[in-house]
Amino acid sequence: MLLSGQGSISLSWHGKLWGVSFYDHGKSRASRNQSMKGCISDVQSLMDRESSLCRMTDSIEKIKQQLKYVHMTASPYDTAWVAMVPHPSSHQDPCFDHCLNWILQNQHENGSWENYNFGPSLLKDQLSSTLACVLALKKWSCGEEHIKKGVRFLVSNIGSIFDEQLTSPIGFNIIFPGMIKLAIEVGLKLPLGDTAVGEIFSLQKLELQRNNINNSRGRKEYMAYIAEGLGSSQDLNKILKFQMGNGSILNSPSTTAYLLTRCYDNNAFNYLSSLLQKFGSTVPATYPMEMHSHLCMVDTLQNIGIARFFSYEIKIILDRAYSCWLERDEQIISDMSTSAMAFRLLRMNGYDISSDLLMKFEEASSFHDSMQGYLRDMRPVIEIYKASQTKLFLNEDVLNKINSWSSILLKEEISTKPISTKPISQEVKFALEFPFYANLDRLEHKRSIEQFNFGKIRILKTSHIPCSANEDVLKLAIGDFNNCQSIYRVELKDLNSWVKQCKLDQLQFARQKLTYCYLSGAATLFSPELSEARISWSKSGILTTVVDDFFDVGGSIEELESLVALFDKRDEKCRKEFYSEQVQIIYMAIHGYINELATKAFPLHNRDIKDHLVKIWLSLLRSMMTESRWQRNKSIPTMEEYMANGAVSFALGPIILPALYFVGPKITEEIIKHEEYDHMFRLVSTCGRLLNDVRGFGREGKEGKLNSVSLRILSSGNSLSIEEAEKDVKKSIEDIRTELLELVLKEGTTVPKPCKELFWKMYKILHLFYMNTDGFSSPKEMVSAVNAVIHDSLNV
Repeated sequence: MLLSGQGSISLSWHGKLWGVSFYDHGKSRASRNQSMKGCISDVQSLMDRESSLCRMTDSIEKIKQQLKYVHMTASPYDTAWVAMVPHPSSHQDPCFDHCLNWILQNQHENGSWENYNFGPSLLKDQLSSTLACVLALKKWSCGEEHIKKGVRFLVSNIGSIFDEQLTSPIGFNIIFPGMIKLAIEVGLKLPLGDTAVGEIFSLQKLELQRNNINNSRGRKEYMAYIAEGLGSSQDLNKILKFQMGNGSILNSPSTTAYLLTRCYDNNAFNYLSSLLQKFGSTVPATYPMEMHSHLCMVDTLQNIGIARFFSYEIKIILDRAYSCWLERDEQIISDMSTSAMAFRLLRMNGYDISSDLLMKFEEASSFHDSMQGYLRDMRPVIEIYKASQTKLFLNEDVLNKINSWSSILLKEEISTKPISTKPISQEVKFALEFPFYANLDRLEHKRSIEQFNFGKIRILKTSHIPCSANEDVLKLAIGDFNNCQSIYRVELKDLNSWVKQCKLDQLQFARQKLTYCYLSGAATLFSPELSEARISWSKSGILTTVVDDFFDVGGSIEELESLVALFDKRDEKCRKEFYSEQVQIIYMAIHGYINELATKAFPLHNRDIKDHLVKIWLSLLRSMMTESRWQRNKSIPTMEEYMANGAVSFALGPIILPALYFVGPKITEEIIKHEEYDHMFRLVSTCGRLLNDVRGFGREGKEGKLNSVSLRILSSGNSLSIEEAEKDVKKSIEDIRTELLELVLKEGTTVPKPCKELFWKMYKILHLFYMNTDGFSSPKEMVSAVNAVIHDSLNV
């Protein structure tokens, strides 16, 4: 911290200088005291932010280590079943006695074996794990006291197995009764009474009778997965039918171990041996899971807005996933969720990846015939639905088919059941309402942080915590979001001062859209280092809104022509004479803003960009003038004329193009003049024009304005209905999205990737603003989004 002789305090905060004035000799004592109090508060806030950044740095280093190695927690349940496997050459001895030793050393004081202390909600999981551990000890006649303590825990909580409000592990009503039956067979004394035992067996009977006429592959897979609960009644061949290439039965250590208690299988034995070589004396609830866990981690880091801190680590993970994809690795191709997530993450991160591998999922039967389909687990459907949206080519029919059936299933899920507060129900609803191309980054980050639970449990046959759900990840996300939000508030305050300084607030005809314009920048260009890009983006949005309103309602034809002439002639003498005060305010605001941008960009790019900025604005003003003349003269342009002009008059040029100078890469003349640069601008601008036309058709019709919807109807001789015309426009928007996304994600092109991503960010903004109505024109439509990104604290 530095104290200057003039009485100003400044604090250097990670490369960004925050200046705070605390004393002014020209002020009264009262004013100076008030300024001093405000300064102290500001400095304290900055010091708090500095402390927060130090804590964030610690979290970043911890997470980097976690990304190198997937930590998988021990599963007492699965470890117990592995402990029950007899030695191949002597069935009187355990094959994996170190698992048995782990059981003896890890019983809790209450007699249970459990992974996590999450209270009574996971009591069924505790009962299942405890009974399995007790059975392992009983089988090898060891740990008599451990068995007694375990039995006491089981008996005292046995009533909980009938409580339908408690979370049930997969197959619990079959597996737990099956283990009770095994306990009786091995002579384990369970003081439950015949009535209680009969009721427990009834659970299994009822569960087996339910859907017993269902002969789908999904049910067969499920029955193989829970084979240990069925005992000797299960045909071994039906279990072996689901043996994976790694030797396991459905990647389940417990099911694989159960198979080895019935018969020796070399592949299954090697699978368990490799697990114990890797994990020591325990096994996890499922394996392998490294690829799925790593992809989940990457997805989580992106969803909560902190992926930028781990670019190197994420690239290593995605490079490995890409290799697995090309090699058709079983870790990826055997599971719908993992396949879909890998496809989406790889494609959206620029990897050249074909959708052909997803052909096995192009029909709904791929889900219905799976165990997840039999269990109505909608997580794979959500993942495959998200993957289906990342279409890069118009002829990717496999993605169209997947999108069709998956969206139908998800809609059925929320229409047939009330939307509960369960995360999965909310996730289905959100996936349908906000496709990835219609959701602003910071809104997604906030939602994901608020729904993040670092102790969240995934329930298989037993519980486990995904590696992506840890406290360090949540702490970093909260710290980063709070720090960014404090910056946004300062920037918004400065922008408000700029609007008043430029007298833009005095223009009565102009919509005051400062917060909406800043929202679109802050919610997408969200990181602190993109401050200049955010400010450029926001000021441009404010100015283009003013100019749009000036041409629509605020200016006479003489004023409009005068404004265009000022930029067209670029003559200093001409600039001293303004047709009206309105023209002067608008011109001086744009002129000053252009000079400001050019000054800031010069040291970054070693060239003067003023001419380029003036051309962008002149192009916009001329296009708006053309539309104004069409309306005043009641001229009807052709569709081609309307769209060519409308792509420019939609006013994205002054917003996107100047911001490109502030996102990192050097922008050369070659890039500015390249066809790719112009093509992406035309695509996103055309999309914006079409979206605006669909939502503004009714309003603009009343105002006597033509747009692409009404022109389609006119060109058809009025044979086309409004609904048909709007359908045509929406199809065009979808095709543009596909083409734009392909260009944005394509590697090795002239326009740098950070710049291309800016066009895609604008596309997402447009879709959100025009999702339900003309959200930009509405005084209330986007207020909640503004508050969420800028004002409202995280609700964690």
